[in-house]
Amino acid sequence: MTAPAIELKGISKAFGPVQANKDISISVMPGTIHGIIGENGAGKSTLMSILYGFYKADAGEIYIAGNRTEIPDSQAAIAAGIGMVFQHFKLVENFTVLENIILGAEDGGFLKPSLAKARKSLIELAAEYELNVDPDALIEEIGVGMQQRVEILKALYRQADILILDEPTGVLTPSEADQLFRILGRLREEGKTIILITHKLREIMDTTDTVSVMRRGEMTATVKTAETSPEHLAELMVGRKVLLRVDKTPAKPGDVVLDIKGLRVVDDQKVERLRGIDLQVRAGEILGIAGVAGNGQSELLEVLGGYAHGTGTITLNGQPVELSGKNSDGRSRRARGIAHVPEDRQREGLIMDFSAWENTAFGYHHDPAYQSGMLSNNAAIKAETQAKMDRFDVRPPHPHLAAKNFSGGNQQKIVLAREIERNPDLLLIGQPTRGVDIGAIEFIHQQIVALRDQGKAILLVSVELEEILSLADRVAVMFDGQVMGERMPEQTNEKELGLLMAGVSGDAA
Repeated sequence: MTAPAIELKGISKAFGPVQANKDISISVMPGTIHGIIGENGAGKSTLMSILYGFYKADAGEIYIAGNRTEIPDSQAAIAAGIGMVFQHFKLVENFTVLENIILGAEDGGFLKPSLAKARKSLIELAAEYELNVDPDALIEEIGVGMQQRVEILKALYRQADILILDEPTGVLTPSEADQLFRILGRLREEGKTIILITHKLREIMDTTDTVSVMRRGEMTATVKTAETSPEHLAELMVGRKVLLRVDKTPAKPGDVVLDIKGLRVVDDQKVERLRGIDLQVRAGEILGIAGVAGNGQSELLEVLGGYAHGTGTITLNGQPVELSGKNSDGRSRRARGIAHVPEDRQREGLIMDFSAWENTAFGYHHDPAYQSGMLSNNAAIKAETQAKMDRFDVRPPHPHLAAKNFSGGNQQKIVLAREIERNPDLLLIGQPTRGVDIGAIEFIHQQIVALRDQGKAILLVSVELEEILSLADRVAVMFDGQVMGERMPEQTNEKELGLLMAGVSGDAA
């Protein structure tokens, strides 16, 4: 019989009091795509980081192609034919694609021969696997889809036969995700073994041959994908039945809370990013903004959140909002009743080295409830953080734990708890469930709908069309800094919205 490409036996790993992996065993056959799913904090990324040598297991054994293999570090993993594409890419942004490909794999002390060899290999790999990318482009100047290709090329350049991808579509547009899965299919046809960590059940069902389910650090099941269903996998992940659609009553829109007229934004390179945006959001409704990433949605959130300046007119509850000057920053927006969950939680929503309790106070640290004379009332902040963690099911519920030590979904819950519980008149929320597991998605959607039902106005930006259609009460589609049209979710579909997202006019769509 063919030996498994990877076999893990009895893997355990703890971080202080947190048991991330408990006696996990798993086999992955060669030439297959093996999915690993589970809630945020279930231990998926930790397990794969052990396989890649990023962490060292407290107990257990690793076998590669039937041979027991010690993997004390990433160099040993690479030598064993393992490559890993992390959820947050490990690229040097001011280096070129080519320089990133050879970084750490140079041939001797002279770079010129290494670069020439890498260029030739890169051209061959790009042609074989449809991974076309400009070798001389700077990482900071290419999109996330291209950056992910660079990470895959790095692994293939180091002759990886086993490729681990951790939440690979978390930052991709739908078309980029489709292209990625075509590439993974080619890699499987060539005999490569792929481990796919994702929370998206549709990706698991469409892409994998076998899927393993983790819950709270343990492996609960391994099944053939063809013999299961999204509902069954969701129940295995969460330990209960999960509603895979948004359960909400029809909206009851009230007065206009946010009124935007002729909003324009020009960036530092003098490129016009918003070109005359007109939008309204009413109390008690969710306005969803659909569009391919990079078409002005981020700039819209930045201006409304006080991160950037613009021109035009914005009113909140009938009163003007400054678009430039000293009263146009985030603190002023919060004072006016605008809460903001940014698109990138790690860069804009959290300070990763700071604790959870410190992060729950950021932006609101001037609140009198958090003050004790001239000093911060840290005891009050910690107590409130603990209460928020309990209400929002943040795992582990430890206020002193640094933000970087929480999984992506639990980081998102910390940001959501901070913003939603301020009782805002207007909630700005970007990519609410990016990198979040199915159980947490259900919970986050419930919180957003509950806020709507309290009569709050919500402006939602998401690249997930399925999420927009199920969560929004009204949908506006953006392309190239403009609103292409508005639709009611029950009167449109993904095809029509996709045409609007591609710049096809409303009438033609």
